[in-house]
Amino acid sequence: MGVKTMLPSYELGFYALVVTCAVLYSGSGIFEASRDNMNRKAFRDGIKPGWHYFGRKMDVADFEWVMWFTSFRNIIIFALSGHVLFGKICSMTVPQHRAVMYMIYGVLAVLGSMGLVYLMIILSHCLVLYSVALAKQKWLCYVAGLCCLASFKVEPFGSWQSGFVTGAFDLQDVLFYGGCTFTIMRCMSFALESCEKKEGIYSIFDLLKYNFYLPFFFFGPVMTFDQFHAQVSTRELRRKDDEMKSIRVNALLHMGAIVAVDIFFHFFYILTLPSDLKFVNRLSDWSLAGLAYSNLVYDWVKAAVMFGVINTIARLDHLDPPQPPKCITMLYVFAETHFDRGINDWLCKYVYDHLGENHDNILKELVASTSTFAVTTLWLGPCEVVYIWSLVNCFGLNFELWVQKFFQLGPFARLEAKMSGAMSRRIRAAFGAVNFWAIVLYNILALNSLEFALLVTKRLLMTGFPVSTLSIWFITYCGVQLIKERERILAIEEEEKSDKAKVE
Repeated sequence: MGVKTMLPSYELGFYALVVTCAVLYSGSGIFEASRDNMNRKAFRDGIKPGWHYFGRKMDVADFEWVMWFTSFRNIIIFALSGHVLFGKICSMTVPQHRAVMYMIYGVLAVLGSMGLVYLMIILSHCLVLYSVALAKQKWLCYVAGLCCLASFKVEPFGSWQSGFVTGAFDLQDVLFYGGCTFTIMRCMSFALESCEKKEGIYSIFDLLKYNFYLPFFFFGPVMTFDQFHAQVSTRELRRKDDEMKSIRVNALLHMGAIVAVDIFFHFFYILTLPSDLKFVNRLSDWSLAGLAYSNLVYDWVKAAVMFGVINTIARLDHLDPPQPPKCITMLYVFAETHFDRGINDWLCKYVYDHLGENHDNILKELVASTSTFAVTTLWLGPCEVVYIWSLVNCFGLNFELWVQKFFQLGPFARLEAKMSGAMSRRIRAAFGAVNFWAIVLYNILALNSLEFALLVTKRLLMTGFPVSTLSIWFITYCGVQLIKERERILAIEEEEKSDKAKVE
């Protein structure tokens, strides 16, 4: 109820003004803390020389971002540029065999970057899971796939396999575990889709073509086998209207995002500040809340840039890959919270939706969500922080359904039916604001540390109660109303497009 209900324009304007002022006020506190403490001894490892002419140093605490634009930059440009040129030639000359050409290029790139032993390890896992797929038993595919995944994520098996790869360079561990774990997810998708195939089974070459598509190999996203196979098997390669324009615009947006993050890191040390809990404890409640929120936004931007660049390459190859994740700013529902839409699609298709069906039954939802987070825990690598992260997010996902079921009971349903749509929307937004901060607090566990998450929780819910707690809740409520307004507009646009399509 209230999804398409419009609030008065002056009310929405007030909400926008409140959110804007709060963001600026919180940001000013983080900026001052960054400026005044850039030379602090505790921050020496996370802040390095940057723009000397502006008198600013740069936050380099995120090794992944630094890796992409230092040691891995030339490799990315060289490998993906070669793939684009190679793919263009294949699409023009032998479009019916382009998947084979992509596979050959991918195998050679993996061989050249990681060596023959690594390639043999990958091929051995592909062969094991292909052999399991021949039995066409889903439970066997799940068991074999998860055991193979555990062999990279659980010690001493992971170190034992990585020990076979000779040589040493800065990116060896990153590429080793990235390529191996994504390979297992792809092989499981292949095996499970083979079980669905009514007659026969897909060939081993279909699996290799799927797995060694270079843009997806090391860092994903995971594209389920059925989608990949259908798209690369198309012989008539046609682009949609203005598709190339869209690809160019997206490429420019990603370049702009990279520049924006680089600028941001010179003025806001959002990744380094949480490393010193004594210092962070001296920040105001507003700055601390902004710091926690900024960490989630940055992680989304990082995922959007990485998957956006890869998706641009895939779209040039006439594929329709999983889209970048939904911005964390637009989320107040646990079911939509993910930083890797490819993994999310994989989990939903093969675990969450498979067990939870329509997600309306409390018991089935509990089983589905528990199983999903169990697989996710194995995927991320079992450890204390991951266990806690999985537990609280699984609880949040189920708690949403419990609250929804509770308020669907007769007395509450009748009460809401008597309300206006606008009032219903306001009440739901108040609950959504609580959910929004639950998402933030639960996810900074994985992005920062358990200690930082506990500090933020204590300051916002206990030490800062009631002034800071209620103020931040109200500001978040204003933000959720703006999100709901955007959802209302998109819902109306979708309905108009649907009606137009029916008429035509």
